[in-house]
Amino acid sequence: MGYALITGASEGIGKELAKCAAKDGYDLILAARSKDKLDAVGAALSEEFGVKSVSIVSDLSKPDAAAKLWDAATAAGDIDVLVNNAGLGSNGMFVENDWQRELDAINVNMVALTDLMKRAVHYMSAQGYGKIMNVASTAGFLPGPKMAVYHASKAYVLHLSEAVAEELSGTRILISALCPGATKTEFFEGADMKNVRLTNMGMMASAEDVAIAGWRALKAGQHIKVPGIINKIFAFLPRLLPRRVIAWTTKQFYARK
Repeated sequence: MGYALITGASEGIGKELAKCAAKDGYDLILAARSKDKLDAVGAALSEEFGVKSVSIVSDLSKPDAAAKLWDAATAAGDIDVLVNNAGLGSNGMFVENDWQRELDAINVNMVALTDLMKRAVHYMSAQGYGKIMNVASTAGFLPGPKMAVYHASKAYVLHLSEAVAEELSGTRILISALCPGATKTEFFEGADMKNVRLTNMGMMASAEDVAIAGWRALKAGQHIKVPGIINKIFAFLPRLLPRRVIAWTTKQFYARK
């Protein structure tokens, strides 16, 4: 068994996905911006599960970061699993949000993810097998006023994952999109969302539960996984209600208290 390369692995869902991979016996290549956090996660999982762990500091918002990460990861060992978990977002009106912050989110959520995914598919095609998980979101099913770029980027991740999974049907390369709803992670603080209605409704799942559900879906070859009944309902609503109603409803969740 080879390595699982996991981005955004220093905390939240990424950290819990690293635990799932280690529990199944995969050695780990953990990538994020904080070396101290990565080393702490890797050391804990190495001690608990007896796996190797390599930390790679990577800021995927930067040009060529994905290529450099992939080169460093493949130099460390054989990649059997890629988990594209790193993600950024920002709450606010589209016209007012800082462009550099939005561009960073586009680069991380879409450009770097696509780059790593394409490299992984080439690599795994030559290897003859492999698994790729792209962490999307229930946001990918819905328009998101006040989180417009984030929702649009997650729709891209969802559709890309579905399309390539179908292209690779019949091969031993599995692609799965994990689409969690609101989850108890540090994402909301980074996205300036601590005081929005969504984060104060008591509806957030734990990162551990989301990761376990996603990991099981990946192993089962499930193309899309939406954990939780409430999230499934939100993902299904656009099939029932007018898009304008969905957009207005989503905006209410992102309003500040």
